[in-house]
Amino acid sequence: MFDFSIVTQWFDQLLRQTLGLGDFWTILIECVVVGVLILTAYALLAIALIFMERKVCAYFQCRLGPMRVGPWGLLQVFADVVKMLIKEIFFVDRADKLLYALAPFLVIIGSVGAFCFLPWNKGAVILDFNVGVFLLTAISSIGVVGIFLAGWGSNNKYSVVSAMRGAVQMISYEISLCICLITAVILTGTMQVSGIVEAQTGPWQWLIFKGHIPAIIAFLVFLVAGNAEANRGPFDMAEAESELTAGHHTEYSGMGFGFFYLAEFLNLFIIAGIATTVFLGGWAPVNIGVAAFDKVMDYIPGIVWFLGKSFFVVWLLMWIKWTFPRLRIDQILKLEWKYLMPLSLLNLVLMTLVVAFRLYF
Repeated sequence: MFDFSIVTQWFDQLLRQTLGLGDFWTILIECVVVGVLILTAYALLAIALIFMERKVCAYFQCRLGPMRVGPWGLLQVFADVVKMLIKEIFFVDRADKLLYALAPFLVIIGSVGAFCFLPWNKGAVILDFNVGVFLLTAISSIGVVGIFLAGWGSNNKYSVVSAMRGAVQMISYEISLCICLITAVILTGTMQVSGIVEAQTGPWQWLIFKGHIPAIIAFLVFLVAGNAEANRGPFDMAEAESELTAGHHTEYSGMGFGFFYLAEFLNLFIIAGIATTVFLGGWAPVNIGVAAFDKVMDYIPGIVWFLGKSFFVVWLLMWIKWTFPRLRIDQILKLEWKYLMPLSLLNLVLMTLVVAFRLYF
């Protein structure tokens, strides 16, 4: 398995030794390069996810989806981006202009911040702290504040109702989400993202295999809670068109709306990426204990494994969205507080017993 830290060390030595730059300029250039790569990957994945969503939706509804702009409709997303960029951005009368302008940036900051924790390959984790899981959940929660401020700052009763729904839903499902992550931390013994993936390398060491029943339960609960956390169907009550028009971003136009739209799709990928990292081995290949097979699997780059697993989970979540009808807000909260959270807590105790008595594989 290729270790990407070789590339990063080479680049650092290039700046320090070959070019003779000091610490300040070396760190500044490295931060700029990493920032550009993050935003580029963020934008490219958004384009791929929007096109994928439209095609998957069309497939489930027996349609073709985008076909007109470019071959097979591949340029439709780019046309939408251009349209969004040239749209006028205006402020609503008597709106709280500071909160109104700040909200989209908070949403996108929370999304990009969580995006930086994803382990793309061995040695290719942007933010890799020893309390990585804790920081990941903390930074991703910034998006809740952005959604609430968007509704409150818009001077629109429908947007406020939507923001309240979105905030209470996201805060509620974060509990189950975090409990599932704690369940994985108990089994792996570390909160560091790279450490969690390293613990899953080897034959049948993915968490859903190693932790068997409690790990599988945690994985399924995580997918449901993550879907609700990302405001995806059937949990997209914050954007119930029949009641709330477009939800908390009703009063936004141009790239103000674009930021919310972008963050929603990338949050879907982030949930899939975290599920892949924690339960499906991240960039770790499939190893079954047969030397010849494992050697071939190890030749496949880690980023291919990570993206392949993540897009598989994305497809599962899209399948769920376009299969089940939207739930009522009382049903959404009942599902969390009466079923998912108690189940997560019981599963946490079960995983603790499994680790204490070494009943894992």
